[in-house]
Amino acid sequence: PPPPPIANAPAPAPQAARSYLIFFDWDKADLTDRARSIVSEAAQAATHIALTRITVSGYTDNSSAHPGQKAGEEYNMKLSIRRATVVKAELMRDGIAGSTIDIHGYGDTHPLVQTGPNTKEAQNRRVEIIFR
Repeated sequence: PPPPPIANAPAPAPQAARSYLIFFDWDKADLTDRARSIVSEAAQAATHIALTRITVSGYTDNSSAHPGQKAGEEYNMKLSIRRATVVKAELMRDGIAGSTIDIHGYGDTHPLVQTGPNTKEAQNRRVEIIFR
């Protein structure tokens, strides 16, 4: 006899994203409405997947509101940490336990878009939320 027909297997459920990007205006660490909705989406996803840690990493572009190489690097490092801190606070407002969130600031290192020196690049002014 012919083999039984193969039942169409249901497609696997889409996986929740494991990372989210939030972008910032130049020299700012405040969340736009769009940024808040992305953080909220990440918080919702975090309740539906098994995770042990959430890493929130802040970055800046390589331009600086403060002239001078050393002053600019220090300022950008502090700005990147402020951005990560703001996103952590928003995740906590959205119900995520602060004890599960690690924050890091990387200043203008690890850009998404390579640029020349002292360049304002919107995609490099970001925070990444990564589920572990």
